[in-house]
Amino acid sequence: MADEYEQSAEFIDVMIASHWAVLGPPLEEALRGVTDPVVDVGAGGGHGTRVIAGACGGEIVAVEPSPGLRSVLLARVNEAAELRDRVTVLPEGLLDVDLPPRLGAVVAMNVLGHFSPADRQRIWALLAERLVPGGRAVLNLQPPTEPAAVPQARSADVRLGRRRYEGWARAEPTGSDRVTWHMTYRTHHDDRLVGEVTATYDWWVLDEPQLKAELAGHGLSPTPTGPAELGMYLISRGDA
Repeated sequence: MADEYEQSAEFIDVMIASHWAVLGPPLEEALRGVTDPVVDVGAGGGHGTRVIAGACGGEIVAVEPSPGLRSVLLARVNEAAELRDRVTVLPEGLLDVDLPPRLGAVVAMNVLGHFSPADRQRIWALLAERLVPGGRAVLNLQPPTEPAAVPQARSADVRLGRRRYEGWARAEPTGSDRVTWHMTYRTHHDDRLVGEVTATYDWWVLDEPQLKAELAGHGLSPTPTGPAELGMYLISRGDA
């Protein structure tokens, strides 16, 4: 599997920290009461893993196939006593890992667009098969939810010591249900540009009506949760 974050891994964790300050509270609320194992899909550097650990008391399986992001995740887990004995980090993709047979929750934040429509069907089947009664998945639909161009905009601006790190992003349609993101990461030392890294990755778009239709085929249903602008959904089984 190609690592889409090979060029950008060193920047991702610090640049998304402020976003997790917003995503964290509604995710924690959505997971209240879960005691069975939880899967953190595309765990990245572990911002969401920490939120899950604060909301749930059981085992956490953190799935992260990118070596660069996984190195941050492993360090974060190792440094925190509340994570070290509960979190298992797996290097494969979600559809290739050996998961517990029964799951209390599956968390897929900021990651669903990495999965093709065919792979999404496999994910919905996994949820229908393994979620315990009362179990749930929590995911978000990130814009764009249709194949539309996204003009370039600065997505992050972080200062650490004498260095400032900027993230820029734009997207262009590359299919009937896909866009390609073009990312630029710039490093400034004082006021001088000293480095620039670019990366691209494909992103499968999905809107709420399509999500509902896909889930219905597996006996699952979505319920919006958290602030509307976050695009978060609770996915549950019809017999829950």
